[in-house]
Amino acid sequence: MTEPTAEPNVARVVADADVLAADLLAGGPARDALDLVRSHSWVELVASDELLDDCEAVVATLSTSSLAARHREKLDALRVRVEQPPDDHPALASAYHGTAAHLLSFDPKLRRAKAGAALRKRLDVSVKHPRGFVALFDPERLWPEVGEGEYPGPDQDPRG
Repeated sequence: MTEPTAEPNVARVVADADVLAADLLAGGPARDALDLVRSHSWVELVASDELLDDCEAVVATLSTSSLAARHREKLDALRVRVEQPPDDHPALASAYHGTAAHLLSFDPKLRRAKAGAALRKRLDVSVKHPRGFVALFDPERLWPEVGEGEYPGPDQDPRG
């Protein structure tokens, strides 16, 4: 990776494949976090094709290939697509190339302080468990950085 050229966008979120799959199959913190993203039209979910490939494989393994394909279609329509170099970690590459400020993951290795310090050398991203994201992400507080006027509140159905 080369040095980032843009400041991270506080309204851009990447969800690792495990979080995307858990949103569909288990609900809980993953669904709560992604509902928060999907309920605001100005908050963007960023993902590379490789990230969606990983999610599709997880869902197909735990459920059916037809459910995995339908879920991928929904994610594909929702996401901001970014390219990633071969052999990069799909979620990290998506965050880097999509200038996302937030990365949701269940992987404890990505959420460790040591990993955060190493990541900060290349990209300014906050890696959080979905539960932590829900607790800390405040769309109303962020609104002045991305919009004008009064905070409009959630403006779309997160399951629509």
